[in-house]
Amino acid sequence: MALMLFLCVSVILATTIGSSGLSLLDLDPATIWMLLFDYRLPRVLAAVLVGAGLAAAGAAMQGLFRNSMADPYIIGTSSGGALGAAASIVFLAGAGIPVFAFVGATASTIVVYLISRRDGRVGVETLLLSGIAVSLFLASLLSLLMYIAGQSLHQIVFWLMGGFWNISWDDVGIASVILIGCFGLFLCGRDLNVISLGDEDAVHLGVDVERLKVALLLISSFITGIAVSVAGAIGFIGLITPHVMRLIVGPDHRVLIPASMMAGAILLLWADTFARTLFPSEIPVGIVTSFFGAPFFIYLLRSRTRT
Repeated sequence: MALMLFLCVSVILATTIGSSGLSLLDLDPATIWMLLFDYRLPRVLAAVLVGAGLAAAGAAMQGLFRNSMADPYIIGTSSGGALGAAASIVFLAGAGIPVFAFVGATASTIVVYLISRRDGRVGVETLLLSGIAVSLFLASLLSLLMYIAGQSLHQIVFWLMGGFWNISWDDVGIASVILIGCFGLFLCGRDLNVISLGDEDAVHLGVDVERLKVALLLISSFITGIAVSVAGAIGFIGLITPHVMRLIVGPDHRVLIPASMMAGAILLLWADTFARTLFPSEIPVGIVTSFFGAPFFIYLLRSRTRT
């Protein structure tokens, strides 16, 4: 309830905060309506939806891999989305970037799954290593596209940093589909709790482990693909938020996933608000999340080393 209240207050505050320095009291009603409902509110809602989706997918991936350092991009989803977006920019002058990014993200996840599947089963370690290998391969293809991009290179780099600068109500409509995926992950919460005990124990408790793995991968890649297609590659939201929420609300995914969604929405919303208001010119929000997320990731590594 506290997170929900804080999220509602954050949405209101972020919508009223701008970088122009103008007071809403000095503007006429038509200008206020245009400023709030045509520019700021779509951006705020998109940040909320993307943050919630990445955090929920991160919680699911950490539960699946039984590792607090897992995130939604661990199986190559981000690399595939970035490659698809870059291909759209280079060959189609940026037409259909969201579609190509989503297709690339989904295709990379399917490839990782097919590589990892053996004898009808998917090993978690094999899945992780396959994701790393596919990500590196896709990163090489992305580097090739950037090399031949010419004048489009700036657009590719800016997109890779992640941001909400061109968000419209159509993008909000696309991002709202993320909530369907998050609800699917919530329904898997009980089985996620069981699988954390280990595959063998989960099977003995009546969980179809392989089907659960496929469901989690498909739903998480769907959420991440939508998020990447709307906002680009925004890092660390899916890593930081579930880990912190697990310390606060506990490991029960039926509570952890909703809590992570709200906390991720709050975190990305304020990161985007800082990105567009605290600097003379707007910077990509991915820079802000990485600036705070990278030290936190180092802290996680150090903590694991001490334990």
